[in-house]
Formats: sequence, structure tokens, C-alpha cells
Amino acid sequence: MILITGAGGYIGAHVNKLMHDKGYQTIVLDNLINGHKEMVKWGEFIEGDLKDTKLLKSVFEKYDIEAVMHLAALASVKESVEFPQKYYKNNFQYTLNLLNVMEKFNVNKFIFSSTASVYGEPEFIPISEEHHLKPINPYGKSKLMVENFLLEKSKKSDFNYVALRYFNASGADLSGEIGEIHVPETHLIPIVLDVALGKREKIAIFGDDYPTPDGTCIRDYVHVNDIAAAHFKGFEFLDNNKSGIFNLGMGKGFSVKEIIESCEKVTSCEIPTIVEDRREGDPAILIADNKKAEKVLKWKSKFNNIDDIIESAYNFQIKI
Repeated sequence: MILITGAGGYIGAHVNKLMHDKGYQTIVLDNLINGHKEMVKWGEFIEGDLKDTKLLKSVFEKYDIEAVMHLAALASVKESVEFPQKYYKNNFQYTLNLLNVMEKFNVNKFIFSSTASVYGEPEFIPISEEHHLKPINPYGKSKLMVENFLLEKSKKSDFNYVALRYFNASGADLSGEIGEIHVPETHLIPIVLDVALGKREKIAIFGDDYPTPDGTCIRDYVHVNDIAAAHFKGFEFLDNNKSGIFNLGMGKGFSVKEIIESCEKVTSCEIPTIVEDRREGDPAILIADNKKAEKVLKWKSKFNNIDDIIESAYNFQIKI
């Protein structure tokens, strides 16, 4: 059985669905603070928190767990700046709780949900895994702390891990059963689609004077199903008793204005915009070098058309 933490969340729900589709039994652990019970449509659900070591031990005692896919985390950059201790405790300390219980029950396969935020301000584009690691906010720092611990643990014990550094997760499952729900919503594509659906009046563009072709920030959008597929590939990779860190991105970028234009095309709606000041800490361009994941994990993004990604997101959002 596979234990998936945070499978009530956006990415975790898609990982859970894929593992189910691949024929694996899953146990889902989520405290539902940011997750949604209605997104857990597969596997056995346990409502609980990683700070509860007694609960964790009971889960490992009851089930024969082969591997852990750890996606439970707090993930707001803005909130992490306001409440850094909350992020270090939740994202680092509680992960240690999970790892300690895994060790007690001799479970040594771990797939970790990391982030491109560990890189900080980019020195070169596309960003490879060899780029410097200088996160500029507590969210990114908390994820890097876990990565560093995993590296040391793998050196000293029979323990193997895969850390997946996501760029901008986007889109929704083509079934329309699950998709992106954040409260409040902070991701660009669902916010723009909310304007098209009449749930918001306009979309704010934070800065149109960046050194990019149209002056707006460029980001690498990777479909959530591609991210889920990378978790499965990572699970297979762990059978080789190896560890690794991998970028997950499409390998090309789209500007804020291009995303808005694509949303207008997909929805056949005009989307009003307003330009506001730049946000502190927003790099002009973030694009992944995904060659390592392609070569080592045998993973390749299948959703390489931004219109298709946005259409999948739209087909989910019109239902909620």
C-alpha cells in the first residue's frame, strides 16, 4: 500500500487518482485545513495531522505500507513571510515526525513534494538542478531544509528518496472529477478563469515593465497530471535503491499576458485587466530545465500546449 499525505489537496488528489488507476491501494492522510474531502475519491481516507505521532504509528501498525508520497504542506509564500515559525514547524518538523515513524517501521521509500522556490532568484535560465539553492522566503527555506535532511539520511541509512521540484502546477484532470481549489485562490490561471466566469471583475497584472517581450513575468506551467505521472515514475525509480532530485516543468514559459490571452481564447470571454505595481520577490523569468527528469526518470510532459492546460482547468472550474 502507498501512504499519500495531503491527498485532499490539488496535486495530492491527482497523484492519488493516478496511483489508483495504476492498480495500487492507497491510504490518504490529510488534516483538511487546506485540503478538501470531496477531492479524496480513491483509497482509504484518514483525517489527521503529521504532528500526531501516535496517529502516525497506528497507521503504520495497521497497514503494510510500501512507500510514502509526502505532499502535505503549507504552501503560501506570502503567509510564510508573515508566519515563518508556522512554516518551519509544519513543513520541516512535522516531516521529521513522519520520517521517524517510517524508520521505526522499516519503510524506506519516500517521494517528497518540493518546489522551484528552493532556487531563489535565478542566475541562469532554464534552471537546472545544479543551480544555486538560495530560497528567499520561509516556504522555500522549509522545503530545502527537508531536502537537506533527506540527503543526509540517505547517506547514513538504507533509505531512498525522490524530491520533485515543481514549477507552476496547472490544469485539472481530464475527467473533470478533480481540479484546483484554493481558499483563497492565489494561482494565476484559476484567478483569470474566475474573471471569465463572472466571479471576479478583473485580473491584476503585477508589473508590465519586466525585461521580457511583453513586459510581464514569464513562468513555466506544468500540468498537474504530468506532475502526478512523475510521482509514479519516481516510485518506480526507487526500486533501483537510488535517490534523486528532479525539476518538473514543461521546459518553456508563458507570460502573464499570454496566459490571459489563452484564457480569453478558451472561454470566448474578454477578460478585463488592471496593471499594478510589481510584487516584491517576483523574478522576471522562471523556466525549468527538465532534462534530468526526462533522462533518469523517463518522464516527459505530455501537456505542452498552454491552451489545452487552460481548457482542462476551465472544464473543472465551470462545475464548481
